Amino acid sequence: MWAQHDLTLKPARRGFHLITCEVVAALPELTGVRVGLLHVFIQHTSASLTLNENASPDVRGDFETYFNHAVPDGWPDFDHTLEGPDDMAAHIKASLLGPSLSLPVRAGCLALGTWQGIYLCEHRDHGGPRRLMLTLMGEG
Repeated sequence: MWAQHDLTLKPARRGFHLITCEVVAALPELTGVRVGLLHVFIQHTSASLTLNENASPDVRGDFETYFNHAVPDGWPDFDHTLEGPDDMAAHIKASLLGPSLSLPVRAGCLALGTWQGIYLCEHRDHGGPRRLMLTLMGEG
C-alpha cells in the first residue's frame, strides 16, 4: 500500500516546533498499516525537519540558540543577501538539518521513541506557510 498527502503548515515564528500531531492527522491510512515507513519531505530551502525531544520546550529553545550562534544572520562574508539578513543563514541551517525524515510505522502508529517528536525547524523570521509531502508505504 502506498499513500501520499500534501500538508501545509500554518506560518510559524522562527524556532523549532513540534508537528507530530499535524503529520499523523494528515494520514488517515496510517491506522491500517501493520508495518511500513513514512517519508516526510519539506519543500523549502530555508526550513528543515528533525526528530528529537518532544517533552521539554527548553530543548527547542536550546536548538534555536545553538543554530543562531553557529550560523548568525547577516554574517558579512555571505554573498547571497538579496532576500534579507536571515536568508543565507536559513539555507545553511536547513542544509545541516536536512529536508526529510524516514520514520518506521508499526501497528498503525509511528514507531517513535518515548521522547521523540517531529520538528518543523523554521529558520526565517517570516517564512510563511510550509509545505510537506508525506509518503506512506506499508502493508496491513
